[in-house]
Amino acid sequence: MSLKVGDQAPDFEAKNQKDETVKLSDFRGKKVVLYFYPKDNTSGCTAQACNLRDNYSNLQKAGYEVIGVSKDGVKSHQKFAEKQELPFTLIADEDTNINQAYGVWKEKSMYGKKYMGTARTTFLIDEDGKIEDIIEKVKTKEHTAQILK
Repeated sequence: MSLKVGDQAPDFEAKNQKDETVKLSDFRGKKVVLYFYPKDNTSGCTAQACNLRDNYSNLQKAGYEVIGVSKDGVKSHQKFAEKQELPFTLIADEDTNINQAYGVWKEKSMYGKKYMGTARTTFLIDEDGKIEDIIEKVKTKEHTAQILK
Protein backbone atom coordinates (compact mmCIF):
# COMPACT_ATOMS: atom_id res chain seq x y z
CA MET A 1 0.00 0.00 0.00
CA SER A 2 1.44 3.38 -0.87
CA LEU A 3 0.40 6.52 0.93
CA LYS A 4 -0.76 9.63 -0.87
CA VAL A 5 -1.57 13.24 -0.06
CA GLY A 6 -4.78 13.42 1.96
CA ASP A 7 -4.28 10.03 3.64
CA GLN A 8 -4.15 9.73 7.41
CA ALA A 9 -0.50 9.31 8.43
CA PRO A 10 0.00 5.92 10.11
CA ASP A 11 0.55 6.31 13.85
CA PHE A 12 3.59 4.66 15.40
CA GLU A 13 5.22 4.15 18.76
CA ALA A 14 9.01 3.82 19.04
CA LYS A 15 12.05 4.92 21.04
CA ASN A 16 13.91 8.15 20.29
CA GLN A 17 17.59 9.01 20.83
CA LYS A 18 16.85 9.75 24.51
CA ASP A 19 15.32 6.26 24.91
CA GLU A 20 11.89 7.88 25.38
CA THR A 21 8.78 6.38 23.80
CA VAL A 22 7.38 8.66 21.11
CA LYS A 23 4.10 8.38 19.20
CA LEU A 24 3.17 10.35 16.11
CA SER A 25 -0.19 11.02 17.77
CA ASP A 26 1.71 12.92 20.52
CA PHE A 27 2.20 15.66 17.90
CA ARG A 28 -1.50 16.20 17.04
CA GLY A 29 -2.20 19.90 16.82
CA LYS A 30 1.24 20.53 15.31
CA LYS A 31 2.54 20.16 11.78
CA VAL A 32 5.22 17.48 11.42
CA VAL A 33 8.15 16.99 9.07
CA LEU A 34 8.55 13.19 9.18
CA TYR A 35 11.70 12.35 7.28
CA PHE A 36 13.03 8.88 6.54
CA TYR A 37 16.75 8.49 5.92
CA PRO A 38 18.99 5.46 5.33
CA LYS A 39 21.74 5.66 7.97
CA ASP A 40 23.23 7.80 10.74
CA ASN A 41 26.64 9.38 10.09
CA THR A 42 26.71 8.87 6.32
CA SER A 43 27.45 11.86 4.08
CA GLY A 44 23.98 12.37 2.55
CA CYS A 45 22.13 11.72 5.80
CA THR A 46 24.45 14.06 7.71
CA ALA A 47 24.00 16.81 5.08
CA GLN A 48 20.21 16.42 5.32
CA ALA A 49 20.14 16.43 9.14
CA CYS A 50 22.46 19.46 9.30
CA ASN A 51 20.33 21.36 6.77
CA LEU A 52 17.28 20.72 8.97
CA ARG A 53 19.29 21.66 12.10
CA ASP A 54 20.59 24.90 10.58
CA ASN A 55 17.06 25.91 9.55
CA TYR A 56 15.25 24.49 12.58
CA SER A 57 14.09 27.90 13.84
CA ASN A 58 12.54 28.66 10.41
CA LEU A 59 10.77 25.29 10.45
CA GLN A 60 9.47 25.97 13.95
CA LYS A 61 8.30 29.47 12.92
CA ALA A 62 6.33 27.75 10.14
CA GLY A 63 4.76 25.54 12.83
CA TYR A 64 6.68 22.32 12.16
CA GLU A 65 8.13 19.73 14.51
CA VAL A 66 10.87 17.59 12.92
CA ILE A 67 11.12 13.81 13.37
CA GLY A 68 13.80 11.74 11.65
CA VAL A 69 13.39 7.96 11.22
CA SER A 70 15.98 5.34 10.31
CA LYS A 71 16.56 1.70 11.18
CA ASP A 72 19.56 2.61 13.33
CA GLY A 73 19.22 1.90 17.04
CA VAL A 74 18.85 4.28 19.99
CA LYS A 75 22.62 4.36 20.75
CA SER A 76 23.48 5.18 17.13
CA HIS A 77 20.88 7.98 17.16
CA GLN A 78 22.28 9.30 20.47
CA LYS A 79 25.79 9.57 19.00
CA PHE A 80 24.54 11.09 15.72
CA ALA A 81 22.35 13.67 17.49
CA GLU A 82 25.17 14.63 19.90
CA LYS A 83 27.87 14.82 17.22
CA GLN A 84 25.72 16.95 14.88
CA GLU A 85 23.94 18.88 17.70
CA LEU A 86 20.52 17.93 16.34
CA PRO A 87 17.67 19.69 18.20
CA PHE A 88 14.93 17.35 16.96
CA THR A 89 13.74 13.80 17.56
CA LEU A 90 15.31 10.76 15.88
CA ILE A 91 13.25 7.55 15.94
CA ALA A 92 14.84 4.09 16.06
CA ASP A 93 12.94 1.82 13.64
CA GLU A 94 15.13 -1.27 13.99
CA ASP A 95 12.37 -3.69 12.89
CA THR A 96 11.49 -1.38 9.93
CA ASN A 97 7.77 -1.43 10.86
CA ILE A 98 7.49 2.36 10.50
CA ASN A 99 9.44 2.32 7.20
CA GLN A 100 7.06 -0.37 5.94
CA ALA A 101 3.91 1.44 7.14
CA TYR A 102 4.99 4.50 5.13
CA GLY A 103 6.02 2.46 2.08
CA VAL A 104 9.66 3.60 2.12
CA TRP A 105 11.27 0.18 2.82
CA LYS A 106 12.22 -0.77 -0.73
CA GLU A 107 14.52 -2.90 -2.81
CA LYS A 108 17.61 -0.91 -3.69
CA SER A 109 20.66 -1.67 -5.77
CA MET A 110 24.32 -0.75 -5.32
CA TYR A 111 27.16 -2.03 -7.50
CA GLY A 112 24.72 -4.51 -9.04
CA LYS A 113 23.83 -5.99 -5.66
CA LYS A 114 20.18 -5.85 -4.55
CA TYR A 115 19.23 -5.24 -0.92
CA MET A 116 16.36 -3.80 1.15
CA GLY A 117 16.75 -0.28 2.49
CA THR A 118 15.10 3.04 3.25
CA ALA A 119 14.14 5.23 0.31
CA ARG A 120 14.93 8.78 1.46
CA THR A 121 11.45 10.34 1.67
CA THR A 122 9.81 13.14 3.66
CA PHE A 123 6.15 13.35 4.67
CA LEU A 124 4.65 16.69 5.68
CA ILE A 125 1.79 16.00 8.08
CA ASP A 126 -0.84 18.55 9.12
CA GLU A 127 -2.23 19.25 12.60
CA ASP A 128 -4.93 16.60 12.15
CA GLY A 129 -2.46 13.86 11.19
CA LYS A 130 -3.19 13.97 7.46
CA ILE A 131 -0.41 13.88 4.86
CA GLU A 132 -0.26 17.25 3.11
CA ASP A 133 2.83 16.60 0.96
CA ILE A 134 5.31 13.85 0.13
CA ILE A 135 8.84 14.74 -0.99
CA GLU A 136 10.39 11.78 -2.79
CA LYS A 137 13.27 13.54 -4.56
CA VAL A 138 14.97 14.89 -1.46
CA LYS A 139 17.84 17.34 -2.00
CA THR A 140 19.86 16.72 1.15
CA LYS A 141 21.61 20.11 1.22
CA GLU A 142 18.46 22.08 0.31
CA HIS A 143 15.84 20.08 2.16
CA THR A 144 14.38 22.91 4.25
CA ALA A 145 13.75 24.94 1.08
CA GLN A 146 11.83 21.96 -0.35
CA ILE A 147 9.71 21.79 2.82
CA LEU A 148 8.99 25.54 3.10
CA LYS A 149 8.45 26.14 -0.64
